[in-house]
Amino acid sequence: MLQKTAVLLIALMLYAGAMFAQAPVIYQNEQKSLDFGNQIQILEDKDGHLSIEQAIASGDFKDNQQPVANLEMSTSAFWVRFSITNSSNSEALALEYPYPTIDSVTFVELLPGGSYNSVQMGEYTPVHSRNYKHQNYIFSVKIPKGETRTYLLRVKSSEQIQLPLKIGTPKTILEDLLSNDLLFGLYAGIILVMLFYNLFVYFTVRESIYLYYVIYIFFVGFTQACVQGYSARYLYPNSAYLANIMMVIAPSLVGVSALEFLKKFLSVKTYTPVMHKILQVFLAVYVGILILGFMGKYQLAAQLVQMNAAVASLLVFITGTMIAMKGYRPAKFFMIAWTIFLASVIIFVLRNFNVLPYNIFTYYALQIGSALEVILLSFALADKINTLRKEKEESQAQAFQALEENARIITNQNVMLETKVTERTLELKKSNEELEKTLVELKETEMQLVESEKMASLGQLTAGIAHEINNPINFVTSNVKPLKRDVDMLFTMISEVEGIGMSGNTTEEKQAKIKALKEDYDYDYLKDEIGQLLSGISEGSTRTAEIVKGLRIFSRLDEDDLKKADINEGLDSTIVIVNNLLEGRITIEKNYGNLPMVECYPGKLNQVFLNIITNAIHALKSKFKTEPGGLVTISTSIADNNIIISIKDNGTGMDENTKKKLFEPFFTTKDVGEGTGLGLSIAYNTIKKHNGAIDVISELGEGTEFLITIPTVQ
Repeated sequence: MLQKTAVLLIALMLYAGAMFAQAPVIYQNEQKSLDFGNQIQILEDKDGHLSIEQAIASGDFKDNQQPVANLEMSTSAFWVRFSITNSSNSEALALEYPYPTIDSVTFVELLPGGSYNSVQMGEYTPVHSRNYKHQNYIFSVKIPKGETRTYLLRVKSSEQIQLPLKIGTPKTILEDLLSNDLLFGLYAGIILVMLFYNLFVYFTVRESIYLYYVIYIFFVGFTQACVQGYSARYLYPNSAYLANIMMVIAPSLVGVSALEFLKKFLSVKTYTPVMHKILQVFLAVYVGILILGFMGKYQLAAQLVQMNAAVASLLVFITGTMIAMKGYRPAKFFMIAWTIFLASVIIFVLRNFNVLPYNIFTYYALQIGSALEVILLSFALADKINTLRKEKEESQAQAFQALEENARIITNQNVMLETKVTERTLELKKSNEELEKTLVELKETEMQLVESEKMASLGQLTAGIAHEINNPINFVTSNVKPLKRDVDMLFTMISEVEGIGMSGNTTEEKQAKIKALKEDYDYDYLKDEIGQLLSGISEGSTRTAEIVKGLRIFSRLDEDDLKKADINEGLDSTIVIVNNLLEGRITIEKNYGNLPMVECYPGKLNQVFLNIITNAIHALKSKFKTEPGGLVTISTSIADNNIIISIKDNGTGMDENTKKKLFEPFFTTKDVGEGTGLGLSIAYNTIKKHNGAIDVISELGEGTEFLITIPTVQ
């Protein structure tokens, strides 16, 4: 500690001579604050590593030659040294550094005896934790009357650095701050009024240009709030990240919204396509600046923003001039507003580059220019409404003239149209008569086709029944003749027995003659033969009765009425009909489930079964020809109150193209004359009428399976 104090005492002795060269700031009037930016010394710390002790001991401080020191943009840290002599009646003073965008500020007070006090502030120090709750940096200073104190100020920032220092009493400093706040409040009020006014106009006229302008006004006001430190103070007081990045993001968004508004307002693409493409390049640059900002390259991004803004502003001025020279009225209003704004930008930039002095006018130039620009552009947009209204009135007048001309043309054409309508009406009447005739013919053809399908089924039914009944009938007819012969022989034998019984022979003689008679007629054989013939006739008649019963079940004369029916019984009756088609080479295998009675149209379902089984037999004959091996498997089951009927064959199968067209009317794979192509179409419609579904599973060369699903209750 003693060693450190000794170092400080030596440092004070080393720069004591410099203090005489540096005239102290004399503060006399406590009724107002004093600007003293021209009475300071500056030391550049290029690597930013100088400690407070090293800065105190340094002899490299140089006097400031400017009214307000402008250090421009630099990666260096800067040490500022100044002395203040208090000649006022107040010991409690305040030092203000009104530059809220500085990243880091360290205030060092050198005390008698060689020690010092230091206070660290900057954008990373929240406003609410400072002694003075303001975005400007304010440090408390206590100097006894008549004494002089020396102070150091270390500043570092990624933005422009200027040193407009001010000393005064806390009262005078706060009064100045209040005046600044009132001025910014006036500016913010103008911005908000223009913003809400144009937003109201946008919702009224629904012109997108007003929305572009509202966005532009918002970012202009927000950027000024960032520059003056109000956004960091009120919007994100605890975020140093936002405080830094918004100094790049906000002005970049101003540039983007300004260029987009300009293109829309001046119709740049229409009047100057080349300038439109150039403006697109500057928009791309702004996007690049935004990316740099988000990457943390604040200083580079800030430099690019200023350069891009300067060139883009000049380019906008040139573009507006070119369009105004072409007689576009909105461009003239725009040029007045943009000229004022461009002048304020030039003043602001020249101040930053030390060409113009730092004073209240140059400090507020950008705010004054942007406020005037916003107001004048609002006037320009209002004038654009008048322009649009005038264009609309002209358009309406032209439309009215066009309507009158159209009315005249329509009047002249009405006579022609009436004549043509009459002619066309006669033609349409004739066409309608022809269409009605064609419709009648189509309906007749449809009925003929359906009847043809019915006749085909009837023919198949007749052939099947004739074949089935023929066998048992032949069996009966072939037994009738031998039965008649045997019965005649039996009657003759009975007559002869009666004659023997009426004779006068003894009983023993009668018995002997009857026995001989039975042997002559072979009575035992005759009796057995008659029994066998009667049994054959009985079996034939029973089989015939079964066939007739199956025919009655299949035909269902009451097929147009819903009724309860046994699906298995209907399938059996269908098999009876097609039995003659099997020719002993095709096997039908039945796997029936225990099914309840189903509410349906039995006759129509039997027709579906007949069509599908007949097609299966046709596919089997196409595959196996005269060889055995064909198999039709018919299965029934019930699931979830639905009856499922499967009719599967191992025939030729179908490809995908055939499956897609299978249920289309008139589609058939049979040869000409073998089918109408309506069987499966009728089957499909029948199943749909039952609120069911019919699906096909088939593989070429492997066979086909039809799955029919119908509900048990309709």
